[in-house]
Amino acid sequence: MNDMAMPMETLEGRAGGNPAVETAQSFRESEWKLRHITLAGLSWPTAPDKQENTPIIMLHGWLDNSLTFVKLSPELTNLGPVYALDFAGHGQSGHRPEGQSYLLMDYVADLAELVERYFQETPDGRVNLVGHSLGGIVGALYAAAFPERVRNLVMIDSLGALSRPAGETIPQLRKAIKKRIAGSGRQVVYPDVATAAKAREGGLSPLSPETALTLIPRNMKPEGDGYVWQTDSRLRHPSPLMMTEEQVLASLEAIDTRVLFIRADQGLLSYRKDLDQRVEAIANLQIVNVPGGHHCHLDGETGPVVTAIRQFLENE
Repeated sequence: MNDMAMPMETLEGRAGGNPAVETAQSFRESEWKLRHITLAGLSWPTAPDKQENTPIIMLHGWLDNSLTFVKLSPELTNLGPVYALDFAGHGQSGHRPEGQSYLLMDYVADLAELVERYFQETPDGRVNLVGHSLGGIVGALYAAAFPERVRNLVMIDSLGALSRPAGETIPQLRKAIKKRIAGSGRQVVYPDVATAAKAREGGLSPLSPETALTLIPRNMKPEGDGYVWQTDSRLRHPSPLMMTEEQVLASLEAIDTRVLFIRADQGLLSYRKDLDQRVEAIANLQIVNVPGGHHCHLDGETGPVVTAIRQFLENE
């Protein structure tokens, strides 16, 4: 890649003394200016003889940020340059303008513009995508819409968008609009980042204390005598329009690139018994089961995830 394909890189760092980050290979803070928003993220260097290899773009999950890949990314740099994004509204990336929502398809559009602006001149015009949760959904939709730009797709505990029956369209729209009118309420002020990390340990996808402390600082900003969420509160608002299962299946059927689905034994999808049609919809799909929960690439023993992705990308 020439200089036009590289992000604007700023200071090198290890993200504020987090234990998991301190032991990782050094990275660079990066910035990608798009037409209507600026995305931030991290990049990991590769050896000079691998610099021209297909770049790997890492896409994180909902309410996470690019540091979710701080363990995984250094293990992939022998394959080529690695970049991890903060999605709009997350981490250090810009927020959507007032009056605009965080629609799934806008994340796909951001990714499309990013690739067109900064990654056009890869060896074969394509990139490798590795997405966790929401990132896997975005990566799958992008691969379906722009197959000429994606060489390989990896989805970690992710297999297509969330869906709702067509009959729920109007109730979902009503709920989203009512929340948009009501707004998000006042920000919680935490006395320190550790307290905010403790609050994040629970929830739909629980995190260990170490993992919460790895992710949370990038999602926080100082305010007064404490810290508040840098993450845009509108990310928690209901989506006004969701795909039907028929649309999800059609999007998965449109993917013609190689795909790896990493299924976590105790992940969010481990409880889903209705994924057979989604699996069958993807023509060139490999499945690897790994131990761990939803954040199997960051929390606990991450070796099986690293091995699965490296073998998949190395053995085309």
